[in-house]
Amino acid sequence: MKVFNNFDLRNFWSGGNYERDNYVGALLRPDLVASVERELGYQLPQSYVELMSVQNGGKPNNTCHPTAEETSWANDHVAITGISAIDRRPIYSLCGELGSKFMMEEWGYPPIGVYFADCPSAGHDMLCLDYRNVRDGGEPTVVHVDQDSDFQITFVARNFEAFVRGLRHKDTFSFED
Repeated sequence: MKVFNNFDLRNFWSGGNYERDNYVGALLRPDLVASVERELGYQLPQSYVELMSVQNGGKPNNTCHPTAEETSWANDHVAITGISAIDRRPIYSLCGELGSKFMMEEWGYPPIGVYFADCPSAGHDMLCLDYRNVRDGGEPTVVHVDQDSDFQITFVARNFEAFVRGLRHKDTFSFED
């Protein structure tokens, strides 16, 4: 069953050489998904896998998501640089050199799930699939975690599909205080 009905995934991605070199992974295969999930210790949401089957990681055209609470980035939204591939090769892939485990082990991010999107702060805040309250086949929420504010966690979206559908172009938001 497709998750992203009535949503144009073909025009979701943008980006240039930097994104292709550092975010985009190999063509998605079931064995790759299974091995990455085993390494991370979590089953990825179906919506994440479906999005990565169109292009495995990269920079979306729309890079901002509204928030109900102020974050270190802005008073009404968060911004992302890219979304991690289900892979090991690209540096920013889920199991890459600067992937989810690295952010927890080396930068001290709390072990609450899978860090899947970095922000323009170069590692000082991240978006995470938060598995702390997942029960009986439920899906993780999407949260913003801010390293510089003692790893403050801010709710962003009820699940990954809602996060993707909620992404907006940066021009939607005012950057004035």
